[in-house]
Amino acid sequence: MSQELLVIATALGLYTAVVVSPGPNFALVSRLAISGARPAALGATLGFAVASFVYAVLTMTGLALMLAQIGWFASLVQIAGGCYLVYLGVMSWFSAQPVAAAQGAAAAPVGALRGMRMGAVVNLANPKGITFFIGLYAVAIPPETALWAKLMILAGGFAVEIVWYGAVIFLLSSRPARAAFERFGQWIGRAIGTVLAAFGLRLIAEKL
Repeated sequence: MSQELLVIATALGLYTAVVVSPGPNFALVSRLAISGARPAALGATLGFAVASFVYAVLTMTGLALMLAQIGWFASLVQIAGGCYLVYLGVMSWFSAQPVAAAQGAAAAPVGALRGMRMGAVVNLANPKGITFFIGLYAVAIPPETALWAKLMILAGGFAVEIVWYGAVIFLLSSRPARAAFERFGQWIGRAIGTVLAAFGLRLIAEKL
């Protein structure tokens, strides 16, 4: 029992450290939350959690390592994800406009379902997550780990994603954050768009 508890604590500790570190997931949910698209931000958070859950299951069953050996498949996933991040970054740049202009324009709302798709695609192609699951995560959870412990790790990892990004959304949707966005929204949108595009170009460059 004590060994299983140690495995759970180690796996979830590593998982939490990876989730809270800055990356394309944080940039995406920040852009959605601070622009007022809270349903999309919540959807993206669920997409992150689902994508990580899939990777975790693949890792525990040994399939993630097998997929990693298929070089062209891993490269295709990363390049496709990089292109999608570049697309999101460019769209963020072009959608950023002065508040006066934004108030006069009827912007199409981004719903939770679309946000979930965005979050899932971005997380599935995130090399930080791929490296973590195939490397540290696989090592932290020995094959002989009891099923109940693996289920606890899966549930805990899912909860970490929801709680962390939920807190980010809550903070960035607050009145002070919204006031800052109303004042500097054009530059905030472009800055986050640049970060997303830079992450995407980095992913593509690593595989070309």
